[in-house]
Amino acid sequence: MSEKTSPGSGDLPDRLSTDPRSPYYNADLLARDIGIRFKGVEKTNVEEYCVSEGWVRVTAGNAKDRHGNPLTIKVSGSVEPYFRDSEN
Repeated sequence: MSEKTSPGSGDLPDRLSTDPRSPYYNADLLARDIGIRFKGVEKTNVEEYCVSEGWVRVTAGNAKDRHGNPLTIKVSGSVEPYFRDSEN
């Protein structure tokens, strides 16, 4: 896939997920400290994002589904992923 990048490059993929079952999961990238700005505000509870489609999937409090996974809500807006270690 062209969406995956190497962890040494400064570019983040268009879509990334923290769920290991997702095809957009990349453990090498997630090992680095990635930050997400959603509508200009830093978010710490993002489970998945897509820059081109303009949405993030965030956890809905402490709620769990019947399999024990956190419930998520898909919210639309501008998404800006970045590496926190390269932030000044």
